Formats: sequence, structure tokens, C-alpha cells
Amino acid sequence: RNYVEQAVDAIRAQVGGERVILGLSGGVDSSVAAALLHKAIGDQLTCIFVNNGVLRSREAEVVQQVFGKNFHIKLQYEDATRIFMTRLKGVTDPERKRKIIGETFIRVFEEVAREHDDSRFLVQGTLYPDVVESGHGSGTATIKSHHNVGGLPDDLKFKLVEPLRDLFKDEVRQAGLAMGLPEEIIWRQPFPGPGLAIRIIGEVTEERLRILRHADVIARHELHLAGLDREIWQCPVVLLADVRSVGVQGDGRTYGHPIVLRPVSSEDAMTADFS
Repeated sequence: RNYVEQAVDAIRAQVGGERVILGLSGGVDSSVAAALLHKAIGDQLTCIFVNNGVLRSREAEVVQQVFGKNFHIKLQYEDATRIFMTRLKGVTDPERKRKIIGETFIRVFEEVAREHDDSRFLVQGTLYPDVVESGHGSGTATIKSHHNVGGLPDDLKFKLVEPLRDLFKDEVRQAGLAMGLPEEIIWRQPFPGPGLAIRIIGEVTEERLRILRHADVIARHELHLAGLDREIWQCPVVLLADVRSVGVQGDGRTYGHPIVLRPVSSEDAMTADFS
């Protein structure tokens, strides 16, 4: 609660009377950031949800329902699937995918934000592990680039507001609970900004996304039925799209792509053990 009070004061001091926009994903980080900003500045905040085409099944519908209708936060929805898929065509390297998605998101965001040309600030749910892993912390090496750290263009037209930048994931959850956010949001499994694009080993295509979305739904449903939602921190479901495996169905051979399940437990979102 002390942190929330301090963060609200800091946001008001930084933003003043200016209007603010926030890129909402529906994950715990952007959700807590949205709650903090809304608590601090109310209707000065507009949340923009960009569908990048590599979301999980029904992700877009759930975000619009929870934040637009339930939380009564101003929310604008933009479906940019075609733009992202075009720029990802033929790309297989995970780092390039991250950079492309990060920069494309900002460009789409800027285009949408022209409708809110009086906004001067952009809110991000950047956490301390994002900064460290991207090699931006003191004495740190780059482990992997995060789209909200390594993918931002130099000519960004907004001033950044990052109220969670010094927090670890468990601390973000505690802040969310202190503000009364529902547990279904707080304990939601983390999902990377580049989405399913980096859970497809190989080129991102509509057919591969369809397969992976279906597999992800099955895996999450089974974890829920087993009562493992809290015990397993994250369960990436990965499609080895460049690998073909052979099987037998009926009297004939079939060929398909292997699916990898990687359930892990973690407290700080930087280190993990297998579950």
C-alpha cells in the first residue's frame, strides 16, 4: 500500500494535467500499471489495446470485456493483425521477431494515438527483470531483448511513464492486490509481448498460429482441471514448426509438428525451475 501511494504521487508529479495513453495487453503488468494510472489521474488516461495477430485464443475479447466493460477505463481497440503478419513474413530468428514486433507496435500505436494528439505520455508495464535481461541494468549483459526495452525506436514521440520499472513480478502482484484487482487478473500466467511469434520455432504463419492456439488452449485447460494454476508459474506451449515428426493413424503414416510443453515455477520472473 505504501508503494501504491508513492507511485500515485510520482505519476501525478510527472504527468501533471497532461493526457496519457497506455498500451494494454491484459497481462498482470499492464493491468497493474493501468490501475495505478487510473487511480492517479482518472480520465486523463486512455488505454489502447493493439491486436498484433499473435495473441492466444480469445485474448482480444477477454481484454475488451474486463477493462472496457468491467473496470470502466477508456479503452480503444485496434486490430493490426495484417500489418504484423506482413512484417513477420519469412522471419525465423527470435531476436528479429522481438525487435520487429516491438517497433511495429510503437508505429501502430503512434498511428492510433494521432486520434489522441493531445497525449504527451506513454505508459509501459516494464519490470526490473525486463531491464536486466535486456542488458540495461548496471553491470548486466543482454540475455534476451524485451520488446518494451530493446525494441523501442530512437525517435519515440512520447515521454515514457514506467511505474513498475523497479519491481519484480511478485511485487507487482502484491501492488495489484492492494488496489483490489481481481485474482483472475493478478494470477494470470505471464505471456510475452511478442506473443506466440516467439513460441513458434520457424516462420510465423496463420496455419501455425491456428495449431499453436489450439494446443495452448488444451494445455491451459488441463492445468486448470488439475488445480495447478498457482503451482505452475508459466507453461509455454511451443510449436517446433520447422520439424516434422512421423506417427501412425489407422493403417497409414501421418506427419505433423511436435508440441513442447515447458511448465516452470518461479518467484522473481528471472530464474525458473522445472515443475
